[in-house]
Amino acid sequence: MTTTPTGRIQPTPTGRDLILTRTFRAPIDDVWASVTEPDRTARWYGPWTGEPGPGRNIKVQMLFEESQPWLEMHIVACNPPRHLSLTAVDEHGTWHLELELTQQADTTELRFTHHLAPDADPASVGPGWEYYLDMLVASRTGAPLPDFADYFPSMQPYYEQQTAAASE
Repeated sequence: MTTTPTGRIQPTPTGRDLILTRTFRAPIDDVWASVTEPDRTARWYGPWTGEPGPGRNIKVQMLFEESQPWLEMHIVACNPPRHLSLTAVDEHGTWHLELELTQQADTTELRFTHHLAPDADPASVGPGWEYYLDMLVASRTGAPLPDFADYFPSMQPYYEQQTAAASE
């Protein structure tokens, strides 16, 4: 399987954002459920436990990572079915993630933004998010789940170019 990277690096007043989008032929509420309900997030990322809501922490199991670790995430904002903002800190760094959903007619767009920490390497992070978002697409369509080997390291040069272009 050949995958084509879709993300872009965008400079911001405080650093850089990694932005990826995916489009679904589905109502916004259904896509929202795919990214927020534990039994549905388990299909493409991992289940989570805890009491949801802004200002609260949840634990997410990363089912598709080696050793399937649990990660504590803080819910910064949650405005169903349009916006979710989360933060986490682990051995790989600080993560500030946002999901924004918009619907036009029978199509919903998911805009995923990773607000990159200054020391984050987009060439390492970008392929992983491409993989997870394609896992989301596959989980919703019944397609076979993608193989991470098709994303990393083959997408690294693309993200290195994106990073260089964003720095100009």
